[in-house]
Amino acid sequence: MQQTNLIISEMDFVRLMAIQPPPDLRAELERAIVIPDDSMKTDIVTMGSRVRYTEHETGNSREIEIVFPEEAEAAAGKVSVFAPVGAALIGLGVGQEIEWDFPGGSTRRLTVVEVIQPEKQAGH
Repeated sequence: MQQTNLIISEMDFVRLMAIQPPPDLRAELERAIVIPDDSMKTDIVTMGSRVRYTEHETGNSREIEIVFPEEAEAAAGKVSVFAPVGAALIGLGVGQEIEWDFPGGSTRRLTVVEVIQPEKQAGH
């Protein structure tokens, strides 16, 4: 598995570590590059961003929103960062790919195609 440099904002890092992420996500966060929120590029998958990705094994493309566990709602495309696909994609940039272990023993290779950031609140 290739090492991919994950980039995460300080705010996302602090909030995610505070809610005790699963071991695989914690390991990814601990090796991530943490940068100030106002320095985040818009093509990086962050909490609350919508991400379109492809799965190499099936060729399927999907768009989801990465959310905190309590906000997850599969029918609305809101996937928890604790879910395998959410944990795999957080911190990746457009064009980056990652191999990630999924339940049932399968490993999938995902590539980020597009990242859409949430609208910033006025005065933020």
